[in-house]
Amino acid sequence: MKKTLLVLTLLLLQGCASIASISNLFKDESAYKAPTVVPNFFQRPENILPESAQGRIIVSVYRFTDQTGQRRPNDRIAVFSSAVTQAPDAYLIKALQDVNSGRWFRVVERGNGLDDLVKERQLIRTMRELYQGPTARPLDPMLFSGMILTGGVVGYDSNVTSGGAAYRALGVGPQTQYREDLVTVNLRAVSVNTGEVLASVTVSKKIASYSDGVSALRFVDSGTKAIEAEVGLATNESVNLATQRAIESAVVELIREGQRRGHWQFSTGSN
Repeated sequence: MKKTLLVLTLLLLQGCASIASISNLFKDESAYKAPTVVPNFFQRPENILPESAQGRIIVSVYRFTDQTGQRRPNDRIAVFSSAVTQAPDAYLIKALQDVNSGRWFRVVERGNGLDDLVKERQLIRTMRELYQGPTARPLDPMLFSGMILTGGVVGYDSNVTSGGAAYRALGVGPQTQYREDLVTVNLRAVSVNTGEVLASVTVSKKIASYSDGVSALRFVDSGTKAIEAEVGLATNESVNLATQRAIESAVVELIREGQRRGHWQFSTGSN
C-alpha cells in the first residue's frame, strides 16, 4: 500500500511539473513568438541537381490547389477545417525559385495576383500618358512562359498505419501509441506550344504522430475509492511542412523525369 501511494505521489508530482513547464513555455515570449526558419531542402546533397543546358526556363503556375476535399480527422466531433493547406501553390512557387539556387526556373505571376498586376500596369501607363504625353516611356513587356506547371495535392489518407503497446503491473504501467497519415502530391509540366504533358510525377509523404505516457490506477480504503494519475507527451508532425516537403521532392523529380524523357538536358560542365 505504501509503495502504491509512493508511485502515485511521484506521478502526481511529475504531472504538476509538466503543467508548470507548459505554463512557463507560454510565459516566455521567445518560445512561441520567435519565427522558425525551415532548413533549405535543396541544399541537401541528394537534391542538388546539375544546371540546365538551355538556361533558366520560364514557367508559370496558374492553378495548384488542394484537390482532396479531405477534412481534418477527428474521432469525436465534426471538423470543417481542411486537412491540408488551401494554398499549396505558394510552396510550389518557392520551390521553383529555390531549386539549384534559382538557376533552373524563372517563375512569372499567373495566379490570383495577375489581375492586380495588369491593373497596376494599366494605371502606370495611363498616368505616364497623361503627364508625359505621346512620348511617355512604355513599360517593359511582360514575360510569357513556354511551360505551365500544374497539379495539386491529390490525396490525404488518415490512419494509414496505427498501433501501440501498453502493459500494467499492479495498476501501474506505460503506454505508447503511434499513427501515420499520408499526403500525396501530383506535379505536371505542360507545353504551351503543343499542350502536351511533358512530364508528370506523383510523390507521397508520411505524416507521423506519436504519444508516450504512463498511468496508474489503484483502489484504496477497502476498494471503495480510486486514485488515478496519468502523465504523457504527444508529438505530431506538421501537415504543412510535410506538404511542403512533398512538393519540393516533386519539383526535383520532375526535373529528372523531363531529362530522362529528353525534354531538357543537364549541362555537361556542371557537377
